[in-house]
Amino acid sequence: MALIALLYGLLRLAPSLNAPFLPNTAPKAVSTDPSNLPFYAVRSLLRMFVALLASVLFTFVYATAAARLRRADKVLLPVLDILQSVPVLGFLSVTVTAFISLFPGSELGLECASIFAIFTAMAWNMTFAFYASLVSQPRELDEAARVMRLTKWQRFWQLDVPSGVIPLVWNGMMSFGGAWFFLAASESISVLNHQYALPGMGSYAAAAIAEGDLGKVGNAIAVMVVLVIGVNVLFWRPVTAWSERFRVEESRAAEHPRSLVLDFLRRSQVPRLMGRPLKPLWPALDRLMRPFGLAEHAIGVSPARERTGDVFFAGVVSAIVAYGAWEACTYVNSSVGFGAFGSALALGAATFARVVVLTVAATLVWVPVGVWIGMNPRVTRFAQPVVQILASFPANFLFPFATAAFVALGISLNFGAILLMALGAQWYILFNVIAGASAIPSDLREAMTTFRVGGWLRWREFILPSVFPSYVTGGITAAGGAWNASIVAEVVDYGQHHLTATGLGAYITEATATGNFPRILVGIFAMSLYVVVANRLFWRRLYRLAETRYAL
Repeated sequence: MALIALLYGLLRLAPSLNAPFLPNTAPKAVSTDPSNLPFYAVRSLLRMFVALLASVLFTFVYATAAARLRRADKVLLPVLDILQSVPVLGFLSVTVTAFISLFPGSELGLECASIFAIFTAMAWNMTFAFYASLVSQPRELDEAARVMRLTKWQRFWQLDVPSGVIPLVWNGMMSFGGAWFFLAASESISVLNHQYALPGMGSYAAAAIAEGDLGKVGNAIAVMVVLVIGVNVLFWRPVTAWSERFRVEESRAAEHPRSLVLDFLRRSQVPRLMGRPLKPLWPALDRLMRPFGLAEHAIGVSPARERTGDVFFAGVVSAIVAYGAWEACTYVNSSVGFGAFGSALALGAATFARVVVLTVAATLVWVPVGVWIGMNPRVTRFAQPVVQILASFPANFLFPFATAAFVALGISLNFGAILLMALGAQWYILFNVIAGASAIPSDLREAMTTFRVGGWLRWREFILPSVFPSYVTGGITAAGGAWNASIVAEVVDYGQHHLTATGLGAYITEATATGNFPRILVGIFAMSLYVVVANRLFWRRLYRLAETRYAL
């Protein structure tokens, strides 16, 4: 019921706003002249970093509220679970109209909608990672914060953020790479029977694919390779190396990530000069935030008062959910009928089968590879940047070549879609397993070597249990990414060729393109239901197993 109510509330906003679309200021396609590529690259990069900044701010606020507020946790986590299962096109169908209404007659509305779509591809994974670090903080650190009588603001910046930096950076890097995958859908927007294109690499690739010009698609791929490598070398590599200062272990690893850019910045006076004007700001913020209280849980609340508050809170939430679910069911029944849910769920079964095949295959292939890379520092130094680049590259730029191969070989997209989905989702497992293997404390590795534990015994008793929590994070993210990737993988256009697979992704794509809001609601509900049920029945149980039995 809560799922239906939330999705109905999101989608019902779009037609109710009744905003006029842009007259002729936003073209349906951008120019494919290669001379425009540098400008397009800068525009796309700017949108990505604005969305990343918004994701970090959202993560700090939302994850902290979910971890520190007892009642809010019961609402915020299920809502986040649903939001991460809503595909990017589901958000676009709402936000395009909403943002245009905020900025009528201006392309700024489309820019905001595009950035928000990229934000939805980043934020949820980062929020879950930071929330997990908050709820798994060592008890002694929590007690130390109370003994030192830190304010909530001081605790956040001196304990919460430092303890969550490493998982936040690694998941931010993966989320940033995953957002490249949806750049074309975010910049070349097809919604409500309207087509709008913003200058950027995604819209350029979409236009080149529509023309069927593999040469121009190759130009886009070449520029994207330069962009991805540049961002990893100039931004993510330095941030990853810097985050190692927050790692807590008894013995220091023989080798750790290095960055020439970070070394240069550490020797440079520029960071100090830039930070000097901000120094007086921190004491002022400490004084400003002191009225919010100390970093300790409230005491002295009677059990009866606490139970009364819980009952009142649950009653209000239940009433809102029941009302939203009733309105949603009435809306769907009066438009497409309840039978649409059955057909959408049947199509979801086909997509679910593809997700299962993809997850199993990626697990068998990439877990051993990830362990090998993560547990060998010399290999990590060279392989990790390559993996970062592969994970960050928007795989849907390769779809035209895959489509041409499918057409030439007579392969149905019903099977080919598994490969297309894997191009964007498999890296989550590899990346998280590498992170988990590299995070194994050096003293444990040395103990295994000292006792000469090797072969299958070493894998069964040491390696697999050590990387299991990271694998679960990668698995749930990869499965969610595969569901989202089905939106662009089950409907592929290349020149005159239009391939469609039987599945829920194709159902939602077609409903979004025609602006059929009842079917959008039904499709998103079906996809969210599959994702949420799989998470609750399978992945969450593995999470609990990882926390209780395999946590280092």
